[in-house]
Amino acid sequence: MEDDLPTEYDVVVVGTGMTESIVAAAASRIGKKVLHLDSNEYYGGLWATFNFDGLQKWIQDLKSTRSSQNDADIEIEAGEKFLKVSNQYSTVENIDETWLISKDEDLPALSTKESQTEVTGDEQENKTTDDNIDNAENKDHTKHWTIERIKKEYRKFNIDLAPKLLFARGELVELLISSNIARYAEFRAVSRVATFMDGKLTQVPCSRADVFANKTVSVIEKRMLMQLLVSCMDQGADSSEFDGYRDKTFVEYLNTKNLTPIVKHYVMQAIAMATDKTSCRDGVTRTKHFLNSLGRYGNTPFLWPMYGSGELPQCFCRLCAVFGGVYCLKRQLDGVVIDNEKCKAIITGKQRLTLEHLVVGQGHLPSEIIDSTGENKISRGIFITDRSIMQGEKENLTLLYCPPDEAEQEPVTLIELGPSTNACPQGLFMIHMTCKRTKTAKEDLAYVVEKFLGNEAPEPNVTKYPNDMHTQTVSSNKNDDQYNKIDNKDKHDPKPHVLWSLYLNLPASDIKLNSSAPKNIHLCSGPDLDLDFDFAVNQAKEIFKTMYPDDDFLPRAPDPEEIVLEGDEVPGPKFDDNPTEEVEK
Repeated sequence: MEDDLPTEYDVVVVGTGMTESIVAAAASRIGKKVLHLDSNEYYGGLWATFNFDGLQKWIQDLKSTRSSQNDADIEIEAGEKFLKVSNQYSTVENIDETWLISKDEDLPALSTKESQTEVTGDEQENKTTDDNIDNAENKDHTKHWTIERIKKEYRKFNIDLAPKLLFARGELVELLISSNIARYAEFRAVSRVATFMDGKLTQVPCSRADVFANKTVSVIEKRMLMQLLVSCMDQGADSSEFDGYRDKTFVEYLNTKNLTPIVKHYVMQAIAMATDKTSCRDGVTRTKHFLNSLGRYGNTPFLWPMYGSGELPQCFCRLCAVFGGVYCLKRQLDGVVIDNEKCKAIITGKQRLTLEHLVVGQGHLPSEIIDSTGENKISRGIFITDRSIMQGEKENLTLLYCPPDEAEQEPVTLIELGPSTNACPQGLFMIHMTCKRTKTAKEDLAYVVEKFLGNEAPEPNVTKYPNDMHTQTVSSNKNDDQYNKIDNKDKHDPKPHVLWSLYLNLPASDIKLNSSAPKNIHLCSGPDLDLDFDFAVNQAKEIFKTMYPDDDFLPRAPDPEEIVLEGDEVPGPKFDDNPTEEVEK
């Protein structure tokens, strides 16, 4: 049976996505009576992070027919109108899950012993040389990845529906610091920004020191690059430097600078993350945003939330609860009651709850007040692989921007996570791909998957082993020319094998309400296509200011020792206004 809730609120928030959770925290922080509902048993909605078992349950929920409407008779008063809400499970499409390993057959051994000689399974049984490991030691240091093995280690996975990075000086980091919510989360610096150039992946020099230490860029090119970056950083898009290019593309501006191809490549594809269609203003703004975040917490501008992006909505939910917000999961919104062009109440189960403001995620809206479902729908691909896409001496948290190869393709953002982020078990890697939807997710991402991943079952005569979790793949045949080429200089690093993949399409973030929508219903969009969280943060600020224009948005909360919390306190913040130490790399 559903528990009865108090029946009057200042703000009712439906859905625990990023924007909804920020608004709930902001309203609770200024003393408003807040009720936060979610029909799911987990936080985050389409922003959620799951372990492997939780993701499987989520997929099954999407495939099953679930009603999000109450069929009971609704009692309404004269002049009122009742609107049923949409089915939130209809917004995710084209789910395609594939295993590329069998249930019973083992993959080749993944050994954590760095000095292990590479041998096939048969050779391991008959090995006699001093270079080989004895059977007992090999048994202790080897994992064989099967479907069942991966499922048994489901707790070691944290899989994001909407993976995002944080610019070190982006909107979300500044909000986490100013509100003192940073204490609820942990972060790691993205250690490597990569780019695809001359047929191979290479690391992009981000900092001034990296630029001048880079051996692939000449001294003249380094000066060109630094002059351009200083121009973008110091002057900005409104500077007279960019007069005459307001209506032109960023690449047109760069073409006037007599840059060499390698310098232009770095700026376009790695720093501005731009295409040939990107406007000059957007290109300069992105470049400045990139540069402005450098050096604050690491050698790249980006941070990754430990345990996944889905942790961040929960940080704001926690603050909301600390200041008196009421939380109720597994409690759905059945409909809204409209009176005199205002949302007067909601119906949830057998209860009618009155409110001043309704903040609602896009998957819970009545169809009658939706004007547009948006154009910027999202294609997502999630992959478990047996090694990194780019061999390194240590485990890296990697960002790769992939511009389209052909006109009809969309640029793809690729984020690769290793075990140190708690995204997957030792010996595996998690790869996320995201782009704007034009077809299905599998079709949209195919050109990037083909370029960087081995999307076929591993061959049984190939042995893989990691170097501190950074796996190297070479043939176990000693007659193969590649047998002794296992150093980092090998230009033909084998592609990582995909053990499991999931494709899906998410709804657009640019959904719009029509003119008949009550003014006290505030729409929260789902995940957007941008790399960071700026869109969600700015949308939350706009909603809050619409509701409470005279109040401060998320003023600083007291320090943990001033608040008594139930249970153990979370470790202190990883952010500081004037950090003296880098985030763990």
